[in-house]
Amino acid sequence: MRIVFAGTPDFAARHLEALLNTSANIVGVYTQPDRPAGRGKKLQPSAVKQVAMDNGIDVYQPLNFKAAEDVQQLADLKPDLFIVVAYGLLLPQSVLDIPTLGCINSHASLLPRWRGAAPIQRAIEAGDDKTGVTVMQMELGLDTGPMLYKVDTPIMPNDTGGSLHDRLAKIGSEAVVHVVNKFSQGAVLGEVQNDELSTYAHKLNKNEALIDWRQDAQQVVQKIRAFNPVPMCYTLLGDHRIRVLKAQVYPKTHTAIAGTVLSVNEMGIIIACGNMAVSLEQIQLPGKKPMPVADILNGKHPFNEHYVLASEL
Repeated sequence: MRIVFAGTPDFAARHLEALLNTSANIVGVYTQPDRPAGRGKKLQPSAVKQVAMDNGIDVYQPLNFKAAEDVQQLADLKPDLFIVVAYGLLLPQSVLDIPTLGCINSHASLLPRWRGAAPIQRAIEAGDDKTGVTVMQMELGLDTGPMLYKVDTPIMPNDTGGSLHDRLAKIGSEAVVHVVNKFSQGAVLGEVQNDELSTYAHKLNKNEALIDWRQDAQQVVQKIRAFNPVPMCYTLLGDHRIRVLKAQVYPKTHTAIAGTVLSVNEMGIIIACGNMAVSLEQIQLPGKKPMPVADILNGKHPFNEHYVLASEL
């Protein structure tokens, strides 16, 4: 089979690497245009582009597929199969119709549970006990196509957005290789999704990262885990913007205003929530590196009992 791969971030790059470790015939790679990054804001290639260049594969970077010449360029590659992983573009029907075997997508959710841009983080934030990867046949709808293969994994109590991303990247890579092998053996049948079971995984917004202490303690902890490492939850204490990397539910009833610092001692920093409380375990003070709270309490810090952390800007 002649395979064209499309993807952009590290999650997709790991899929491409897995395919390159097989006998798959990758005849071209599509990825987002180079974007400015770093302090110097220099144009940087995507993770997928870097893997493709390292392996001598031609790279194509159209802004979108609205121009007829970009659609024709893909058609000229004569792909049998188009594999899409976190590409970042919605593909028009004119593109979906080009590969003889169609387009498939590796999506980091047990569809139809989470459709959309941020299924990994939303699953943790919602308190799901498991997630996984679904390889589906693509159609015009957003993550609505027939499901070809699903692999699940439990969401562990200490999983973060980062750790779950890495596990799903590995699972997804193996799933795509499995499906490609099935295609090479003949037709692959898909299972139609039940739209009534779907939830939209909205793109992460930095404004969401401000912790709302008025929520239940369990909700606060789930969000802290989900948003680690990006965009990373934070709280405000006066002029101090404090990033929160790790926290646990502290089963303490109280009558304090949500966000109140209930105690600062050898047990940690305990913050009142709408229900119960949260114990901060790892935070990052302004201008400092992330540190365990126990170490921070040994030095100068802005926390004092009865101070109130902001729940909104």
